[in-house]
Amino acid sequence: MKATMLVLILFFGIMSCKNSDKNYEAPSSLEATDEIEPLQDSKIPQIAQKIAKSNGFDNWDKISEIAFTFNVDRKGNHFERSWVWNPKTKDILMISDKNDTVSYNRTKMDSLAIKTDAAFINDKYWLLAPFQLLWDENLEYTTQETAVAPISKDTLGKLTIVYPNEGGYTPGDAYDFFYDKNHLIKEWNYRKGNTAEPSLSTTWGDYKNFNGVEIARMRRDSTGDFKLYFTDISIKTDSQD
Repeated sequence: MKATMLVLILFFGIMSCKNSDKNYEAPSSLEATDEIEPLQDSKIPQIAQKIAKSNGFDNWDKISEIAFTFNVDRKGNHFERSWVWNPKTKDILMISDKNDTVSYNRTKMDSLAIKTDAAFINDKYWLLAPFQLLWDENLEYTTQETAVAPISKDTLGKLTIVYPNEGGYTPGDAYDFFYDKNHLIKEWNYRKGNTAEPSLSTTWGDYKNFNGVEIARMRRDSTGDFKLYFTDISIKTDSQD
């Protein structure tokens, strides 16, 4: 499995282009990844496993379809795109805010699919970041029992992950996950290139359970100028097919 990383700059570029969805940039080395089985790696700390499990990771093998709409409100502008994803067959349907559609399978990627998949990886990471802790390879983990959260200033647990310097969309980037006593993420930092100062910090809130998967539907920054959220979420299991 190749590490897949959050492309935070993707939606900023989209917003600056007035909702154009034609400026996706994906590296030529992009590979489809298999998000069905977790990594069997003894180096993954227990806290990463607890965060994933608290968000319903143990129910993942039952899931046959995930549908959701990814929304960004920034400085008075709105952007959205919708997805229908079958993680077992790897079939994906994207519906843009202009109702344009692209369907593809992640095992058969042409140039159009690669561009669309860059957006899918971004949006899926925001939706299921706790699961990426067990899906992504070659992460460096650092744990801290107590730390001050960047926005609320609450005292929470902290897990930091750093991606390898090669591969994926944004090699070498780091993420700080601030979690509560129930191992649910309350805030996070994105640090481009593993810089000391965050490139972006947001809250995680408005949790709701969808067939055993906990989804934080709302993310906000400290200024109120940026809001990322999910609507039209549907998660189907094998028994519902």
